[in-house]
Amino acid sequence: METYDPKKTQTEVRQASPRSMNLRVLVGSLIGVVVLFAIIYAVYTLTQSNPT
Repeated sequence: METYDPKKTQTEVRQASPRSMNLRVLVGSLIGVVVLFAIIYAVYTLTQSNPT
C-alpha cells in the first residue's frame, strides 16, 4: 500500500481504512452482548428455587 500520494492532502494520507475498524467494533460489541446475556441468564437460573 502506497502511503504517499501527491494528489492527496496530508490529512487524507493519515486516515486509515474505516471498514476494518468498524468491523472490529461490531464483532467486539456483538461478543460482549452475547457474553452479558449469558451471564444474566446463568445468574437468573441459578437463583431460582426448585419447584416443589
